Amino acid sequence: VQLQASGGGLVQPGGSLRLSCAASGFTLDDYAIGWFRQAPGKEREGVSCISSSDGSTYYADSVKGRFTISRDNAKNTLYLQMNSLKPEDTAVYYCAADFHLDPCSSWYKEYDYWGQGTQVTVSS
Repeated sequence: VQLQASGGGLVQPGGSLRLSCAASGFTLDDYAIGWFRQAPGKEREGVSCISSSDGSTYYADSVKGRFTISRDNAKNTLYLQMNSLKPEDTAVYYCAADFHLDPCSSWYKEYDYWGQGTQVTVSS
């Protein structure tokens, strides 16, 4: 099982980025999958996730209305579209997956498989 996150970068406040997480070695839609982020000195927090059974989604209050999670089963890839970015969105973003978790969870310790992280910096 392998997850490869990409798409991070430097963007101005109000800008947009799309993160990708390519999965290999397993079928993504059989797993609960999610995005997490960790800022310096802070605990890792759940940003958004998709449940495997019904495709229901979760968003942290801080990103509702700005971020959209999606998956492309044909490409076995998870996405996070991030709009109206704010400086407080600056963090390393990670994708994660877990086979047994249903519904998906915002608690990072419940996930078994992790991508390597991609840096998102929102600054003028």
